[in-house]
Amino acid sequence: MAHLTLTGVSDDGKRLLLVSDKGVEFTLDITPSLRDALSGKTPPTGQLETPMDSALRPRDIQARIRAGETPEAVAQAARTSVDKIMTYAGPVLAEREHVAQRAQRSSVRRAPGESGGARTLGDAVAAHLRAANVDPETVAWDAWRREDGRWTLTGRFETTERQGTAEFTYDMPGNYVVLDNDEARWLVGETVAEATPPRNDLEEARLRRLSAVSDDELPLGDDAIELVSPAEPAEPAEPASLGAEAPVEAFLDDTPESDDPARREEAAEAAAHDDEPEHPEPPPRRQVQKKRGRASVPSWDEIMFGSSEQ
Repeated sequence: MAHLTLTGVSDDGKRLLLVSDKGVEFTLDITPSLRDALSGKTPPTGQLETPMDSALRPRDIQARIRAGETPEAVAQAARTSVDKIMTYAGPVLAEREHVAQRAQRSSVRRAPGESGGARTLGDAVAAHLRAANVDPETVAWDAWRREDGRWTLTGRFETTERQGTAEFTYDMPGNYVVLDNDEARWLVGETVAEATPPRNDLEEARLRRLSAVSDDELPLGDDAIELVSPAEPAEPAEPASLGAEAPVEAFLDDTPESDDPARREEAAEAAAHDDEPEHPEPPPRRQVQKKRGRASVPSWDEIMFGSSEQ
């Protein structure tokens, strides 16, 4: 919290003139509540409460402004107008501006292992933007206090090469800043890697299929392998028409065979003649297998008395 010192009263006598330890000037409206506080009529807790048509107390308004909210957002949350909260928001906005200016005079902490001399944030940004023909005063700086006590510093910029909001962490006791995003690194002149385009799995699959087809269509040569497609099946032959050997007139007789005995006899003879083969083959000869066995051995009686067969 900034400590303010009274330096005087405005010419119209309606405001007090104050200054902080950092030399930042503030004004404070002289209200009945302030007069009561100076006369010792404040509540026992010492909390200054100003009657106003608002859902937020003055300290809550200042806490939200210090945390980075805009007066318009706080006025909407308090269900009142911006003019009615500016009495409490004005000093805090001035504090945020003072911190943003002080942070630009702090040193830029380098990454571990990175060499180089010390440099302040403002000098690094000015050198990089001037090299790109951009006025450093076009950067809109702002700061707000975080819950951990550090400050978040932002610099909104817009150039032909790049635009965005650079984010830094400002350590007030250590008097240094840390680069928090790629826009901050670009703003101080560090090289920023280009973003990798998103993968298109569908397009990659289509290219793989096209590559596979092109690989199959290899040029024929001495060392090339010719891809032979399977032979196309031959078209089936047309079936022979029934009765192709007989003239058509044979089937156009007006008199049925059953009504003409002579025709029935001729048809029977023709059928019998068709059934007989033109050159009858002789019946196959019966193959007689010769029985081969062991030679006959004479018995003992035949040896002694001789064979009875003469």
